[in-house]
Amino acid sequence: MAKLLVVDDEANIRLLYAQELTDEGYEVVTAASALEAVEKFRDGSFDLVILDIKLKNESGIDLLQRIVKERHALPVILCTAFSCYKDDFSAWLADGYVVKSSDMQELKDEIQRVLAKKNRAA
Repeated sequence: MAKLLVVDDEANIRLLYAQELTDEGYEVVTAASALEAVEKFRDGSFDLVILDIKLKNESGIDLLQRIVKERHALPVILCTAFSCYKDDFSAWLADGYVVKSSDMQELKDEIQRVLAKKNRAA
C-alpha cells in the first residue's frame, strides 16, 4: 500500500482526497500548510506527495523546491485550480501536474502513473 501526503490549505479538499484515495487503497496523511507538510515528511516515509500550488500564506512551489532538495527521490504531483503554472519552469520539478476537478479520475490516473514510474526506477 502506497503512502501519500496530501498538502492543501482547504479542509474540504483534504477530506475529499483522503476519503477518495483511501477508498482506492492508499494510506493517506494530510497537511494544511507547508510547515506541517515538512514536519510530516521528515517524520514519515511517503511514496508520493500531492501538493497544492497556492497555500494560504505560502507557496507550494517553494515547498516543492524544498522537497526536491531534501528528498529528491520523493515524487510530487502538483494539484491546483490554475492551469497557468503548468508552463512555469519551477513547476517542472514536479513529477506530475493536475488541474483540480470534481472528477478525481485524472488525479487517480496520475498517481498510478507516477508510482509505477517510481517502482520501475527502484
